[in-house]
Amino acid sequence: MHIHILGICGTFMGSLALLARELGHRVTGSDKGVYPPMSTQLAAHGIDAGHGFDAANLTPAPDLVIIGNALSRGNVEVEAVLNQRIPYTSGPQWLADNVLQKRRVLAVAGTHGKTTTASMLAWILEQAGLAPGFLIGGIPRNLGISARAGSDDGVFVIEADEYDTAFFDKRSKFVHYLPDVAVLNNLEFDHADIFSDLAAIERQFHHLVRLVPGNGQLVVADNEDALSRVLEMGAWSPVARFGRTTQAQWRLADGADDRHFVVSAPEGEVVVQWGMSGEHNRRNALAAMAAASAVGVTLEQSSGALATFASPRRRQEVRGSVNDIQVIDDFAHHPTAIAMTLEGLRAVPSSGRLIAVIEPRSNTMKLGTMKARLPESVASADEVYWYQPAMLGWSVAEVAETCPVPAHVMTTTDQLIEALVDQARSGDRIVIMSNGGFDNVHERLLKALEQHHGQTAHAEA
Repeated sequence: MHIHILGICGTFMGSLALLARELGHRVTGSDKGVYPPMSTQLAAHGIDAGHGFDAANLTPAPDLVIIGNALSRGNVEVEAVLNQRIPYTSGPQWLADNVLQKRRVLAVAGTHGKTTTASMLAWILEQAGLAPGFLIGGIPRNLGISARAGSDDGVFVIEADEYDTAFFDKRSKFVHYLPDVAVLNNLEFDHADIFSDLAAIERQFHHLVRLVPGNGQLVVADNEDALSRVLEMGAWSPVARFGRTTQAQWRLADGADDRHFVVSAPEGEVVVQWGMSGEHNRRNALAAMAAASAVGVTLEQSSGALATFASPRRRQEVRGSVNDIQVIDDFAHHPTAIAMTLEGLRAVPSSGRLIAVIEPRSNTMKLGTMKARLPESVASADEVYWYQPAMLGWSVAEVAETCPVPAHVMTTTDQLIEALVDQARSGDRIVIMSNGGFDNVHERLLKALEQHHGQTAHAEA
């Protein structure tokens, strides 16, 4: 079958393309403004990511078109699909119909940490010998690919997103995923472009809860009022709480330092030693361990896997260093995620400064819904550079004026790179936060630092 994917370079749709290819289909796709790592991953697997949207991309007509949720009426290829009556579906529906039906599905939901937690869970299952299938909204470095099918009757890990499915299906994507185990990691207001308030998102999370069978498992954070309200709407599956409270069956405690933590679980206690940092990542790991336990993985197997876990691409990923100046890439684009990322990096001892570079570009950010929370989100940094995207409907200067740390406003990426090269010194960590390609700032900055310091960038493995 020839499957054509609209929006193929999105993190979900690109992963879907890999699954379709693995299952034996011919896969093509269209997108615009493509950027790594998804574009390079597709190219490495021989999938043409397309060069923009055009009705001619549908000639000859494919057998099926999968339409991503970033596409809407008025898009030239969407209109051609409808006019030519080419069969079409959404990505989540295709996944449910063609991949998930016979598998035991472990779905990871939450406002923050889905990609990292799902990556941890897939790696734990892989190391435990379960050879899971998975679809993750990023590229786990341990696994080297964002999706694989796995066996027809095996386990499957999926990052379960609450964003809507398609222009013709406004339900959250995760209602299609047939979960046997659902992780509810956290919940706060986000996606202001499609949700009116937090209560609207809570209702969608309850739709996910309704789908988990009675012999399944809900793995739920213990300190989230919004998640408690979700469960109060009704829960028909066993609930395993995780966190730091005495009510949590899976309990987190501090270890000797930030690279160690203690997990107390129904089956015993274990000390985890690993290379990650930050309280949010310890909680992500705890959730992954609890979910893995639901399919028979032991504490020792989980802790052993976490000892070798590497963060996914674009999650506190060190892209390279020059003269001991690190350039770090992170996907954070919500005030809470920005704060957690910076707090986690601050916890790692360093001789230099922690410099934040932030591009507010998500749909919610464009609306200015989170603007008031942005100044405090950077409190753990020593300095922050705010970038003003052309399509942002408000001025980042308003945020910079009230930041608790020195703040700068940049209107071009050339200006930004020049300022960073001029100010950076040995020992500094520059963390660049955006949910887009950000005009390839990371690599351009590394090259500019090389020229300035007369050294070759050291790339992280």
